[in-house]
Amino acid sequence: MPETHQELTFNRLLQTAIEVFAEYGFRDATVREICTRANVNVASVNYYFRSKEALYGQALVFAFTEMNKRYPYEAAQDKSLPPEQRLTLFISHFVHKLLDDSHFGIAGKLISREIAEPTKALDMIIAQAIVPQCTLLEEIIGQLLGGQADKLTLQRCVLSVLGQCLMFKHSRSIIDRLFPEAIAGQAAIQTSAEHIAAFSLAAISHLKPTIAGAL
Repeated sequence: MPETHQELTFNRLLQTAIEVFAEYGFRDATVREICTRANVNVASVNYYFRSKEALYGQALVFAFTEMNKRYPYEAAQDKSLPPEQRLTLFISHFVHKLLDDSHFGIAGKLISREIAEPTKALDMIIAQAIVPQCTLLEEIIGQLLGGQADKLTLQRCVLSVLGQCLMFKHSRSIIDRLFPEAIAGQAAIQTSAEHIAAFSLAAISHLKPTIAGAL
């Protein structure tokens, strides 16, 4: 069935809100700017979403949904695969998502801005998106360490892997100037992701005897 006028207006407002919030952040974005770009009456936000805060929350949920559809984690969740392959798949997925410059990348930009400039919505992001990803990565690393690592060691390993990936996102302007070949196209991004995986696997392999010796 074709979308109704109300559905079209709702979706247009939501898509426009993602763009405006990603560009200005929650605090500096205005309802008037969103409505102007969406070509709707300024009262539409209250009608469809009740408030700017509620619209922002809906925009974040939609952003996460779109990014997860484009970059699903199913392959890395497959426990029948070797943990080395699962870690490589996880990192590849994450790095490609971070460096997405398409329209879907706007959703990623909104999420990154929320993390950098947190609002009350950050707790929702952590619960709905970050916790599941960290839990999956922790489970994979735990498998690589033979199930012997303590919780704090696993958490440090998770942060080390994610930190390498996030460097490509948050230092993008520097990488573009110093090492542009490292992210020049999808093939280069994939090679960089595989490098992070190999680097991480080597470090985890080095850590494993230390953990075993401490038991």
